Amino acid sequence: MRDERSFDEFYRSTSARTLRYGHAVAGDHGEAQDLVQEAYARAWRQWGRLAQHPAPEAWLRLVVSRLAADRFRRLRSWRTAISRAGPPEDVRPPGEDTVLLVAALRQLPANQRQALALHYLFDMPVDEIAREARVPSGTVKSWLSRGRSRLAELLPGVSAKELEVNDVA
Repeated sequence: MRDERSFDEFYRSTSARTLRYGHAVAGDHGEAQDLVQEAYARAWRQWGRLAQHPAPEAWLRLVVSRLAADRFRRLRSWRTAISRAGPPEDVRPPGEDTVLLVAALRQLPANQRQALALHYLFDMPVDEIAREARVPSGTVKSWLSRGRSRLAELLPGVSAKELEVNDVA
C-alpha cells in the first residue's frame, strides 16, 4: 500500500537535487522539469515497493537518466529524418479570409466550433459526430445550425445559406 506521507517527505527532500540532476542530464531546464515530473509519477505508482528500496533516490535518478536517453534517441531519429527530407517549404502567411474565419470561430462556443470542424474539415456525418461527442444527433444538428448562423453574422458578406451549400447533414 502507498503511504502518502512518506512519498511527500521523499519528494520534498529530493526534488531540488533531482531537478538539478535532470538539468545536468538534459541540458535544458524545461526538459528537466518534464523528465523529473515523469520520474516522480512513476515513483508514486510504485511507491509501495520503492519505499522499501535501499536507495529510492538512486532509482529516481536512474529513471531520469533513462527517460533522457529515450528522448535523446527519439530526437536524433527525428533530426535524421528531417535532414534526409530537406528543409520544409516556406509557408505563406494566412490570407485575409482565413484570418477572418479564425477570428469568427473563436467567438463561437466550443461545442459549435467542434461540430463545425468535424463536419467540414473531417467530412464527418452528424451521427458520427454525435457518437464522438456522446450527445444526440439532434444536438449536433443544433450546434451546426447555430454555429453557421453565428458565423454568417460575424463574417462580412457571407450568408447562412452559403455556409450550408456543401452540407451533407
